[in-house]
Amino acid sequence: MHLDTDSMTFFERKLTLWVALCIAAGLILGKVFPGLSKSLDGMAIMVNGAPVVSLPIAICLFFMMYPIMVKIDFGKALVARGNLKPVLLTLIVNWAVKPFTMFGIAALFLGVLFKGFLPGTEIVKDGTEVELYRSYISGAILLGIAPCTAMVLVWGFLAKGNQGLTLIMVALNSLLMLAFYGLLGKWLLGVNQMPVPWKTLLLSVSIYVALPLVAGYFSRKWILKTKGQSWFDNKFLLYLNPVSILALLATLVILFSLKSETILNYPLTILWIAIPLALQTLLIFFITYFAAKVLGLRYENAAPSAMIGASNHFEVAIATAVMLFGLSSGAALATVVGVLIEVPLMLMLVSYCRRTSHLFAS
Repeated sequence: MHLDTDSMTFFERKLTLWVALCIAAGLILGKVFPGLSKSLDGMAIMVNGAPVVSLPIAICLFFMMYPIMVKIDFGKALVARGNLKPVLLTLIVNWAVKPFTMFGIAALFLGVLFKGFLPGTEIVKDGTEVELYRSYISGAILLGIAPCTAMVLVWGFLAKGNQGLTLIMVALNSLLMLAFYGLLGKWLLGVNQMPVPWKTLLLSVSIYVALPLVAGYFSRKWILKTKGQSWFDNKFLLYLNPVSILALLATLVILFSLKSETILNYPLTILWIAIPLALQTLLIFFITYFAAKVLGLRYENAAPSAMIGASNHFEVAIATAVMLFGLSSGAALATVVGVLIEVPLMLMLVSYCRRTSHLFAS
């Protein structure tokens, strides 16, 4: 399968440049106007004292997701052939492979190779004094057991994947997280009782998936009924297509402005944490992508399957780290680093998918 680069928008063709500029703009904005960043950071929906949903980020994510949702023909998505293999592949990778590779990689790099660069201890939420490197490993584990953020739909859209199937896989993994998240966390973290953030899960899925899904579904039906398919394809989508990319770039500016102080004050700590998280993302992506090739999946199913395996549900991971260990804990910092590296890394993997789409059957 070959992708037509002529159909890419101006923003898509220069996306790497825009991402770099937006990251730099976010860091500068947070440094020059720290009061603005703190004001934005305070605009959040709280659950059990933890900032779970950032309202500025939620608004940006809605405009990232809506253009994707409105394009989905749900009738075709549900009857598409060959959907069982990619669904099973993502489930196996997400729940039988990914948590354990994350544990192993984090323990090796943060607990052995980089341990000397991460000295010190901290007092966590329950009053226990722990070594910092152990706290960072805990944060990495929380990312590893929380797969598949709603932003996978954006990565699938950019990679020209099967959006209907991607939506189904995101929904299924979100439901399974309710069952497996606490069990895996209790086992891998070794805590006596790990609270499952039910409210956080339901709230994040409702805001990041359900809201744009409902808006997209009903607005699509209304537009097709009143304006017709031709107007929808040639007029409405023409002006809507750049919206997802613009919202993604705005998200980057906000995200890096919110965390600019942490990044600029602790650059080496961020680096040591980022290396194993990045390696985990790349490992899981390539395991899934090449497994999809071996299984004979079509490109439009293989690409989102790999994206789902590589991504993390960072809202849940951050909220759990804050609830278990505290807002200023090393675990919470590690989950934030996961957010910061995921967007640029996933965009790189999107580019790789598009360049290698010809390896898969049409």
